[in-house]
Amino acid sequence: MTEIIGVRFKSGGKEYYFDPKGVAVEPGQGVIIETSRGIEYGECTKPNTMVEDSAVVQPLRALVRIATEKDLETVAKNREKEEKAFKVCQEKIAEHKLDMKLVEVEYNFEGNKILFFFTSEGRVDFRSLVKDLAGIFHTRIELRQIGVRDEAKMLGGLGICGKPFCCSTFLEEFQPVSIKMAKTQSLSLNPTKISGTCGRLMCCLKYEQDAYEDAVKRMPKQESFVETPEGVGTVSQVNLLREQVKVRLEEAPETPRCFHNCEICVVRNGKGKRPEGYVAPPPEELAKLRKVTPPPEDPAAALQSRLGSTLAGLGMTAPAEPQARREHGENRPRGGRGRGRGGSKPPEATREEASGEQKPRQERQEKPRQERPRGDKPQAQPKPQNPPKPKAEKAPQQSAGDRAPQGEGESKPGGSRHRHRRYRGRPKGDGGKSAPPPAGQ
Repeated sequence: MTEIIGVRFKSGGKEYYFDPKGVAVEPGQGVIIETSRGIEYGECTKPNTMVEDSAVVQPLRALVRIATEKDLETVAKNREKEEKAFKVCQEKIAEHKLDMKLVEVEYNFEGNKILFFFTSEGRVDFRSLVKDLAGIFHTRIELRQIGVRDEAKMLGGLGICGKPFCCSTFLEEFQPVSIKMAKTQSLSLNPTKISGTCGRLMCCLKYEQDAYEDAVKRMPKQESFVETPEGVGTVSQVNLLREQVKVRLEEAPETPRCFHNCEICVVRNGKGKRPEGYVAPPPEELAKLRKVTPPPEDPAAALQSRLGSTLAGLGMTAPAEPQARREHGENRPRGGRGRGRGGSKPPEATREEASGEQKPRQERQEKPRQERPRGDKPQAQPKPQNPPKPKAEKAPQQSAGDRAPQGEGESKPGGSRHRHRRYRGRPKGDGGKSAPPPAGQ
């Protein structure tokens, strides 16, 4: 067993193992490492771990030290120098009219070497460019040509799935991808749909390839002759993800039927003629191939059974009232709304409404309103519909002293109609006016 720590030099880059020399390092800490290119700064991604000797390439490079504040300042200065070197190199490429695209500039930790990454369709003679850059920066210059996949990994971006590139986040090494994978997964062979931003086939085609290859071994091929619960027929379509096939039955070839892989029996796998001497089994035998799906379990009943088993283990008994109430369909109103004004009416009121007994109750409620006096306003008697007109008798004349004032509750006989007219002509809200005082007073 060997003690190692995992270190990455770039975000999304490959993880390398180094010898910690007994120093405890936490994930996320900056470390100074001795590499084949000299002293470099990296970030710890795996703490001190013991691994098998076969998983380590000997000899292991050693950890120099954990990064200090001064080391972090040096790294920040190198990042600023990289931006300036990038602009200078672009100007020199345009000056020499070279057919190349500068991708990234990288300073080493000690600052004695600058590495320029570029892409180009063909070979480029950049000897004159290297001389100019060496004369400007007075350090060692190295130009390295990379492919379009490495360019996408360095620059980063978003794929057609809406997520960052796999190669720039977690993919350490590029896996070989072929067009055969797209055919196996029944994908569209349109290059714009199966290609990434770099122009090559998407790396994610490799992720599910093993699962598809395993499904292909268990599923029948196209044009296979199979037995189904509804008869014999030929496979017209295969769905590897759902493990379902569409079969054109001999009895009804116009309407293909869908069956699960466990419901069919392959007689001939792939194209070919019908087996000689083959006799289709009777319908009773074919019906046994049908997959029986158990009915879905009631979630309330399952919860009640689990609750009962849990309480039984604790020596308690589960209440059976909610279950019995649910079985009988009893739904009691919650709170006091059902008994208040907005709740349901009692059965007696419903019977009264159905039998028409509610109308007399309304009349009894409205009758006191008609007899209620309103201030000292004289009440108006209801006008009879068609009363007989009696002959008015002349009343004996009364003296001024015997005459009662109007509005005290007494009225002249036969003067209801006159009072009714006077009442209607009075503005609303005025009380009844008292008659003038007698002349004798």
